[in-house]
Amino acid sequence: MTSKPSSANRGARLFADASAESHAPAAAYRANIDGGSRGNPGPASYGVVIRDPRGEVVAKLKKYIGRMTNNVAEYYGLIAALDYAQSHGIRALRVESDSELLVRQMRGQYKVKSAELRPLFERARKMAQSFASFKIEHVYREQNAEADTLANEALDETSGAPPRMKPDAPATKPQPPLSRKVRARVRNGALVPIDPLDLPEGSEVEILLRPLAKN
Repeated sequence: MTSKPSSANRGARLFADASAESHAPAAAYRANIDGGSRGNPGPASYGVVIRDPRGEVVAKLKKYIGRMTNNVAEYYGLIAALDYAQSHGIRALRVESDSELLVRQMRGQYKVKSAELRPLFERARKMAQSFASFKIEHVYREQNAEADTLANEALDETSGAPPRMKPDAPATKPQPPLSRKVRARVRNGALVPIDPLDLPEGSEVEILLRPLAKN
């Protein structure tokens, strides 16, 4: 009696290892995806960069998705890329991600044990099956920098944090606090400046009293 293949085996055949799967055609679009969480779980977001077959960027997607884990955010990025491709009539897609877990799960090499990842995995796998050609690959973080930047921008914009500076951008030197000596005279119990202050209205200053010797 022949046993039926398990769902894990079916997934493995669908997303086989790179050495066994057919290469995506030259006309394939490429999507770089990334998801991140500050705290894991914590504030989370994803970033997606999609290029056409000539390598030109056709879309940049980023979104804050609430309090979630890194892995959940990675799947949200993948689903966003698949959704964009479907809605724009793209038939061949190659996805690049620096999440080894996501890539291996989508290839059927890792089981999806997490209850929170299972529905996202099932949705992504079903969407991927609709393409004439679909391929997903693991890349190093350095090769995924644009998607990572978009994910961080989404978090910064939501939290109100200042934008992150690029590593090669020169840091702005901090301005020294305004400090100078100003002469003043006591009149009716109040200090009256002799020298012009040139300070904005409402400014608060600290005064150090030191008597000046009279000529």
